[in-house]
Amino acid sequence: MSATRKAPNKLARKETVRPHQPGQSTFTAILPEEIDWKPFPAFPPSARLAVVVGQPLQEGPYTIRVKVPGGVRLMPHSHPEDRVYTVISGVFYIGLGDEFDEDKLHAYPPGSVIILPGNTSHFHWAKSGEYVTQVTAIGPLGLEYINSNDDPRNHKPD
Repeated sequence: MSATRKAPNKLARKETVRPHQPGQSTFTAILPEEIDWKPFPAFPPSARLAVVVGQPLQEGPYTIRVKVPGGVRLMPHSHPEDRVYTVISGVFYIGLGDEFDEDKLHAYPPGSVIILPGNTSHFHWAKSGEYVTQVTAIGPLGLEYINSNDDPRNHKPD
């Protein structure tokens, strides 16, 4: 048997490409200072969301970042889509259940990866200061609070 191996030719490699996003056939990089943080109606007013890749409100893969300032809580809610969270900075406190319970919170430091199956009730707290997580999922993004009174979208500004 020969020890010589042939590298796949360019044509064979192009036929096996599975694009992640439409129109993303070229190398792209996003620097931290280019992240465009915006309010998100389903979050408390001081929390921010940034779309990194994709269109979260449409079908298909997406990546977002969520920044929550110290002390802010996201009350129990769920998402229909499976999610993968990566902690970028700060400590991410997350607990499972339909009621906010500090005893159920677990702390995840930067670099941690959390897999959250769709329709799993959970809550977050920026207990020790601001945190940033990166979320990867297949859209459309959904967010439903367990108690509708906790949903910022249900409160009209004064």
